[in-house]
Amino acid sequence: MTAYQLDIANSPAQTAFTPAWTSTKVLSNAIVADRVSMEFRSGTEKFQVLKEIDLAVQSGDMQLLMGPSGSGKTTLLSILAGMLTPTEGSVHLLGQEITRLSRSQLARFRRDHIGFIFQGFNLFPALTALENIEVALNVKGIRKSAAKHQAQTLLEEVGLADKANQLPKDLSGGQKQRVAIARALAGNPQLIMADEPTASLDSKSGHTVIELLRQLAKDRDRTVLIVTHDPRIIDVADRVVYLEDGRITEPQSSLETYSCHR
Repeated sequence: MTAYQLDIANSPAQTAFTPAWTSTKVLSNAIVADRVSMEFRSGTEKFQVLKEIDLAVQSGDMQLLMGPSGSGKTTLLSILAGMLTPTEGSVHLLGQEITRLSRSQLARFRRDHIGFIFQGFNLFPALTALENIEVALNVKGIRKSAAKHQAQTLLEEVGLADKANQLPKDLSGGQKQRVAIARALAGNPQLIMADEPTASLDSKSGHTVIELLRQLAKDRDRTVLIVTHDPRIIDVADRVVYLEDGRITEPQSSLETYSCHR
């Protein structure tokens, strides 16, 4: 399948004036949020969930976004993944300003460039481990024998070649999350985004699957952003950023403070 590619040079987002510092940051990072704010309304009331978020994730890094429940982590991840549109600010992924894309363009961008991992695994219960990955490949335009071959290869990479024909109900929590990792890597997306991927796992299983994700992502030179409140996996990350009450608690220039120097 030929990957869908946006013509950045001719995109309307490129015709507007962009400050030099923003251009430099966009070009040197896989994920950039620039003054992102998010407001929800309920009747006449307004709730400010995110407040002028500046965030950058370097290409090839595994970065954790941590914070307590209600801090806005999942909302921010949804915006960075193009599932929500911020009230203010912009998001660039792989150099493309996704906040200016149409719905159809955004859907294609997500399909071709982003792999998702969820807290509850989100596997189809009636499909085998192999079939769950094949479905993701089918969506990306990879079908039949090519999809089966790639799905089998991905299961081998996550150490589950012998579980290819097992249903999710017959797998442990750690094994289900390994299938979810393999599915996220289907089609070789450049970005992997995960929402609380270890929340349903015990300490040992959680650490093992995140180590595996890191290894596979590094081997493929992929960028990984993980939203979590799990301190047990901090040592696996390249960088850790903290979110509290809708704000990054340290300025972007201080991110080296949280670098794990892997």
